Amino acid sequence: MDVLVTGAAGFIGAAVAEVLLQRGDRVLGIDNFDPYYSTSLKEARCQRVSVIGADRFELIRQDFADMAGLEQALAGRSFDRIVHLGAQPGVRYSLTHPHAYSRSNLVGHLNILEIARAREVEHLVYASSSSVYGGNAKLPFAVEDRVDHPLSLYAATKKADELMSETYAHLFRLPVTGLRFFTVYGPWGRPDMMVWRFTERVLRDEPIPVYNGGEMMRDFTYIDDIVAGVINCLDAPPADDGTAKAGGSTKPHALYNIGNNRSEPVMKMIGLIEEACGRRAQLDLLPMQPGDVTQTHADITAISRDHGFAPTTPVEIGVPNFVNWYRAFYGI
Repeated sequence: MDVLVTGAAGFIGAAVAEVLLQRGDRVLGIDNFDPYYSTSLKEARCQRVSVIGADRFELIRQDFADMAGLEQALAGRSFDRIVHLGAQPGVRYSLTHPHAYSRSNLVGHLNILEIARAREVEHLVYASSSSVYGGNAKLPFAVEDRVDHPLSLYAATKKADELMSETYAHLFRLPVTGLRFFTVYGPWGRPDMMVWRFTERVLRDEPIPVYNGGEMMRDFTYIDDIVAGVINCLDAPPADDGTAKAGGSTKPHALYNIGNNRSEPVMKMIGLIEEACGRRAQLDLLPMQPGDVTQTHADITAISRDHGFAPTTPVEIGVPNFVNWYRAFYGI
């Protein structure tokens, strides 16, 4: 199978590309190496993927929010399916850089939908986010829940992506699957994410910012489990048969939560990081941040039923795995 992967230099994108290549698929990757975080880390991920893929992996350095440039870059290249993971991430960053989100997450997502429509691809899998649940008080979050009250611009753009995808599934019968990711972590992760930031600061003996006085819980999901779920979904496009899919659409559009199905206290995660680092953390207790939520918890009934998704990595294993990778990567 020939697969186009956007955000191929990103955390999840590179991991998905790696597994696709390992099973024998061909991967065409797109990434613009945005400097939101270290581009050297992105280069290192791509180097790893290139070694695994050899002549079955091609990387295009292109901003998919630039439609003319995207069409030119893809001219003469074929692919059967798309995994669209490229986006501008981050809740807090959206408070100060809103236009980065409108460009990448709105215009960019529309461009990928247009490419998928024009190429008549077999399936488009795209990244949504648990952030769409906003201030929902009901836990765990289920794909049947309403998500009309986002608490950040980032969340609003991800909800908009779901709506645009529903429209393309309706108008053009494009098979589409949206995945609401829940706090992904693990080796080769993102430096702006909690597990990375806390590990970095503990090893440097620097204070770590703990919001809401530490009274926070997250559904932390290990990267290997995430990748397995993404690929299982990619291999099984939603049918255009008029039946209701996960998320409620009767079009060929399914929505799934993809999480660990457990909500872990942030303070527990800090303890696991301390244990793995062999050092105590200095806590800087801070108030709740605008746009943030106190707890996330994924109901994964739908993706487990439809795609056999079953996360296998608890945080007690995943956190030490990350810390060990981090220390090896930076020679600490």
